[in-house]
Amino acid sequence: MKQYRFDDVEALQELVSPDFGAWSAELEITQELIDRFADLSGDDYWIHTDPERCKTQSPFGTTIAHGFLTLALLPKMKQQPTYELTGYNNILNYGSDKLRFTGAVPVGSRIHSRSRVKSVERLPKGTRLTIETNVHVVGQERPALVYELVAIYM
Repeated sequence: MKQYRFDDVEALQELVSPDFGAWSAELEITQELIDRFADLSGDDYWIHTDPERCKTQSPFGTTIAHGFLTLALLPKMKQQPTYELTGYNNILNYGSDKLRFTGAVPVGSRIHSRSRVKSVERLPKGTRLTIETNVHVVGQERPALVYELVAIYM
């Protein structure tokens, strides 16, 4: 695995790509997982928590995962790293530039993700990386979630 110093912005530019990396491990979306998230978040809207009502009233015919549950599951979808940043003391999760819920994630489906480095920028106190991640229901072309994480390495 190739290593890059966090402050070598010129070298880090070779990580920027329009192409996404390999798929992560797959993760099954269960009703128990959805219900636990509903309990934790307080979002118990019927389209997530009422399978019987969804059979007749939902356009999906079943319950679907919360968008924020799909986002929260990103750390569980492990991806094989293809590079390593070195020399930094801290990583700051600076937030996101984009978050879109572009498709439903039905109960019983499996999801996986893939990422790409979208940009690298020098800052006065570190280096900012923007990493775009797409989450797909396995077998679907269109992503269910598009997310751009902004991290600052100091």
